[in-house]
Formats: sequence, C-alpha cells, structure tokens
Amino acid sequence: MTLNYNVPTLVSVKPEDDGKRLDVFISEMFPSYSRSHLQEAIRQEKVRVDEQVIKASAKVRCGQSVSIILPEPRSEGAIPENIPLDILFEDDHVIAINKPPAMVVHPAKGNWSGTLASALAYHFKSLSDVSGPTRPGIVHRLDRDTSGVILVAKTNPAHLSLSNQFQERSIKKTYVAVVRGRPERDRDTIRAVIAPHPRQRERMAITTDKSQGKYSESFYEVKQRWESYSLIHIHPRTGRTHQIRVHMQHIGHSVACDRLYANQEQLSNVDLHDSGDPQEVIISRQALHAFAIEFAHPITSESHRIEAPLRSDMQDLINALDLT
Repeated sequence: MTLNYNVPTLVSVKPEDDGKRLDVFISEMFPSYSRSHLQEAIRQEKVRVDEQVIKASAKVRCGQSVSIILPEPRSEGAIPENIPLDILFEDDHVIAINKPPAMVVHPAKGNWSGTLASALAYHFKSLSDVSGPTRPGIVHRLDRDTSGVILVAKTNPAHLSLSNQFQERSIKKTYVAVVRGRPERDRDTIRAVIAPHPRQRERMAITTDKSQGKYSESFYEVKQRWESYSLIHIHPRTGRTHQIRVHMQHIGHSVACDRLYANQEQLSNVDLHDSGDPQEVIISRQALHAFAIEFAHPITSESHRIEAPLRSDMQDLINALDLT
C-alpha cells in the first residue's frame, strides 16, 4: 500500500492485527516507508485511530479505523564520502562490514563526517531507510573505538527482519576483549541494570534502581590469562549502550585501554615488559572487537555466521602479552 504526502489514507485493523502497538501496526502496513518517517507522522499527530490521537505505544483493536497523513520527508541525510570499506559479506539484502576503530557509525553532534553511514552512502546506491536519512542501512551500532562486524540492510524488509531478530535476542554475537587483571572464574554471566551515569554524561553505570535503567546480560569465557591481563570471549545477550565495557568494569576487570571505564589511554611495550621504547604504542583504543555474528538471513531464513578477523593492534597486543 502506498501513501501520498499530506493526503490522508485510511486503513482498518484486521483480526490478525488486534493488540499490536500503533507504531508496529503502521510499520507493517507500510513496509516500504522508513520507520522514522512513520514515527514522525505519529509525533505530528497525523495518525489517528477512530479520529482520535493516541500514543505510538497504544494498542490498536480489530475493527478500528486508522488514518495516516504522511508529512514531506526531511531533506537531510548522510553525506557520501569515499571511505574504503572492508566488506565481509554482501548479497542483494544484507552487507556485513568489518568496522575499523576510530569510526563513528552514524552522524551526530561533533561527528558529521568520516562516519560509516557516509561511507555506505558513497559505495551503495540502495540502502534501507528504516532508521532515517542519516542512518542509511544501519541496523545496529558499535562504539566508535570498538572494531568488528556490523550488519547493514539494503532493503526495508531486510532491515525490519534483522531488527526483529535483535529485539527477540535471537542474534548471537561474540566479542573478543583483552581485560585488565585475571578473572577468578573461567566463565560467568553478568546481570545488571544499566543507566546513564548520574554525573558524567558520556558514561553509563550499573544501578540498583530498575526504574532508572534497563536490564542487561552478558556471558563471558576466559580464554587465556597473563600476569596482569586476560583474553576473554564475551557474548552479550542484550544490547545496552557500552554494555560490555560497563559489565567488565563492574566485576573489576575493565577492558584494556578504555578511556572512559579504565582511565587508560594506550599500552606500549614498556607498560608490559618494563623495557622497550615507550613511544612505540601497541594499542591506543579499547581492546574490544566484535568478532562474530550469527543471524537468520532476512529473506531465506538460512543461518549465517560471519567473522571479522582481529585488527592488527589487538593482535599485536596479544602477541606482546604472550612474551610477558
């Protein structure tokens, strides 16, 4: 079904749609339109149920009439930039990128250029617009200095399918991290509520107040221990902001070189061996890498596992630690 800008379109709620959230209902009714554009219509009170304005989270009921007037789309978008991309997988629906460190995923205050979104806009003619014009194809995100595999959707149906898999927690992610210290347990599950830090805007924090944050869960396994550091694999079962970094700090084993949560900006050979040139930096960003992601292909439902090789700085750190 198509929509004309600034012209009302009327649809009826069928039995199979009874009880769905309003925003979910209209997204499914009009899958070729971006979710952000449809949500903007709700915010502007251009979506009415039985001629009444209701919230996006309100449930629709069988037999109700839903009227939607789609506003003109905003003109802003990611500015295409010729930035090289390390493509791990690509077909007509999905792309998997090995994101380098020091790259922001999408434009935001203070980071308007050099983003993954700008690189994608340059290299691909068609990407989903479900997340809006500044986030073409972006289904999920990685922190600026976290490297590794990230999924991108070429089409809106693929985007919605992948988003649903993330929401249902059926997508499995494996991260590799070098952390400070030696965890006592070989493996463990971390469960906690994560909320914005009460004083430092850029940080997140663990809280006991469930009303202030969101539940989070990660499972980790220790793969190797050195004298003062350890190599772990960690599997986040939820996707909260800074989740792995906050969880590891919470148990006393912050991710190495994490400026925010470990107060450590870089590691050189002299830091590890008490010898060497302190100017020869091994790694200068958090030692965290999204190594693998497993998902059901949004069109074929075939199971896919995509791995991103470790970046050279993390491999150099591991090699240096092997010599300690």
